[in-house]
Amino acid sequence: MHGDEAWAPEALLRPAGDFLSAVGPHCHWVVTVLRNFPFPPSIFPPPPAGPVFPSDFVSSPISSRPFWESVAPHRRRPHRLRRGAQLHSATPNSRPSLVKGRVPPPSTTGAALALSRDWRSIRTRISSLVGGTFVRMGVYLSTPKTEKLSEDGENDKLKFGLSSMQGWRATMEDAHSAVLDLDKDTSFFGVFDGHGGKVVAKFCAKYLHREVLNSEAYAAGDLGTAVHRAFFRMDEMMRGQRGWRELQALGDKINQFTGMIEGLIWSPKGSDSNVEHDDWAFEEGPHSDFTGPNCGCTACVAIIRNRQLIVANAGDSRCVISRNGQAYNLSRDHKPELEAERERIQSAGGYIQMGRVNGTLNLSRAIGDMEFKQNKFLSPDKQILTANPDINIVELADDDDFLVLACDGIWDCMSSQQLVDFIHEHINTEPSLSAVCEKVLDRCLAPSTLGGEGCDNMTMILVQFKKPISQNKEANGAEQSAGDADHTETRVAEENDS
Repeated sequence: MHGDEAWAPEALLRPAGDFLSAVGPHCHWVVTVLRNFPFPPSIFPPPPAGPVFPSDFVSSPISSRPFWESVAPHRRRPHRLRRGAQLHSATPNSRPSLVKGRVPPPSTTGAALALSRDWRSIRTRISSLVGGTFVRMGVYLSTPKTEKLSEDGENDKLKFGLSSMQGWRATMEDAHSAVLDLDKDTSFFGVFDGHGGKVVAKFCAKYLHREVLNSEAYAAGDLGTAVHRAFFRMDEMMRGQRGWRELQALGDKINQFTGMIEGLIWSPKGSDSNVEHDDWAFEEGPHSDFTGPNCGCTACVAIIRNRQLIVANAGDSRCVISRNGQAYNLSRDHKPELEAERERIQSAGGYIQMGRVNGTLNLSRAIGDMEFKQNKFLSPDKQILTANPDINIVELADDDDFLVLACDGIWDCMSSQQLVDFIHEHINTEPSLSAVCEKVLDRCLAPSTLGGEGCDNMTMILVQFKKPISQNKEANGAEQSAGDADHTETRVAEENDS
């Protein structure tokens, strides 16, 4: 064979390599059988000088695994690295293929090595080619879970209702926080949309408002700085032994048990030098070098103090206010195609492929996702992915009706104005604000997974403003004065009659 004919078998291996990379994490036995099949040696000629698929080669420092590394370690063939053996590399641009003291099986050398690519990037490509059918098989349920977690509350200034629903997704990765009385004058609300897992969203729902409350800026009355710092603080707190243990405690039952055991063994050090100012104790243990989770979440929070509203957002969750029936966005969806986001991503060494950061995430800011934040020469706000929130401070007006915070599972199905109109239509007919939220969730839920929209987890918080206290006091004073005047006039009339 000569010229292009020499690589004809490789052309047949491209779809096979795509298939193996896609099913690897889920169907180990398929990969094992196909990988160990005795292909003729001619199928795997020496690799070319450069990458076979330059556009498909993984150039990201985040992950550059050959497809066989997606197979669980205990299912790989035990090809031990012999003493004196050299590390092999498929091409000059790929990293050595040593995995825990093993080299890849002989049948995977040569052209098959050129099929190296990132699993999540593969999933994105397949999703775009077949309309998301492959992704839905592994992510969506056969029937949606429509049970809802709802809550209502109120004080003398406002009342709120919230509801969340798992929907078609295989897991519930949304979380929320509603603290009606953060202090006597302040309320806190937040929605957190997780991706790749639920633990980061749950961590933020548990700790973000505490970091706001405990900050020096909050004590000084600077709420914008307090919440801005709290977003970055989430990434810091999820590192190390303590961060690992806290995330384990928020995970599945087996992870909770593991975290509890390590918490009993590796207790925090008691010396003052190892305790930070906010009492987040330093711990030593087997995960002291833990760099943080590779899953993450968006965060959109609203802090209300008297007539002031502070909105902080990182990601594509959204906050909308209804003013005289008109919807006004108080946050911006952070997408990779935005010019400022694209410039930061590329300056940090990342790239945008098919509208996704490094071919994986379809948003450009998030808490967690520490694999995108490993450049030690850049500040946290300059990383490929950043938790840096946009801060918006608004003075509330008398014609403000209500405030909505919701994850993108809602905004994918309704525009801001459509949601505001829908709420106005039902807010006076439903018995509670959480019932209005439940109606919105039912309205957005898709009848099937064919379209894609309406199949995500859904979380929504609805905050309704009461009449300002100052006006209530004036109104009560006016009513009392009018009553006293009427009583005085009646008594004078009785005296004149007598």
